[in-house]
Amino acid sequence: MYTEIKPQNKWYDIDFKAIWNYRDLLMLFVRRDFVAVYKQTVLGPIWFFIQPILTTITFTFIFGNFAKISTDGIPPLIFYLSGLTFWNYFASCLTATSNTFVSNAGMFGKVYFPRLITPLSVVISNLIKFGIQFLLFLGVFFYYWYQGDINPNWTVALLPVYILMMAGLGLGFGILISSLTTKYRDFTFLVGFGVQLLMYASPIIYPFSILSEKMRFILNMVNPMSSIIEAIKYGFLGEGVFSVQNLAISFSYMVVLLFVGIVTFHKVEKSFMDTV
Repeated sequence: MYTEIKPQNKWYDIDFKAIWNYRDLLMLFVRRDFVAVYKQTVLGPIWFFIQPILTTITFTFIFGNFAKISTDGIPPLIFYLSGLTFWNYFASCLTATSNTFVSNAGMFGKVYFPRLITPLSVVISNLIKFGIQFLLFLGVFFYYWYQGDINPNWTVALLPVYILMMAGLGLGFGILISSLTTKYRDFTFLVGFGVQLLMYASPIIYPFSILSEKMRFILNMVNPMSSIIEAIKYGFLGEGVFSVQNLAISFSYMVVLLFVGIVTFHKVEKSFMDTV
């Protein structure tokens, strides 16, 4: 039995079957990405909890107590934590996948395997991290629900769709930027700054209700994550804006970004070793 590796010369000639055939390697990469991050740290996976807790407390003091920004009557702690928990998953996927070619150049130059496996493993390993942080969020959520401070509704059932959209947006943005950084390293420095700007352009520190309908539409066109974060808050907290139109725009963004990102990634992977 032998395996024949053929060149893929056309932009649409993407071998998705090969990704499935290399699923064992994908799982190995997932384990590597998850374990390696905190392998030599004292607190280990506890850092998954420390980051959102400290950030939430900071936001509560700065934006809640000092800036007095409205939270739609929702307790500030759960208001900020709900946005940060989900935003962190998107941001982690985008940041990690945006450096795919540069950080894996040595391995890519030595052995063949479908290159898309690398960013896919990042998205999956970050999903595990998100799952751990989501447990923290659920603990705080059930406490405030028991206290009667929040009133969740049926839209929480759409959570798997929201997670899929966040993963798709993070992967699409990430592999597109990764493809561009092989020639233009400036994008490497812009990613972290850009993610921070996008976070403040999302309804994490403020509610959508303080914006006009026109401003919500413009914000969602600039940042497709905004309607997803707001829909999640609406489902879990019972306050906010649930817009099918804005969610449809975000979903369209995801589809287009994934298509453009995968095609660009496929084109660059054939010659990136000459420029990286």
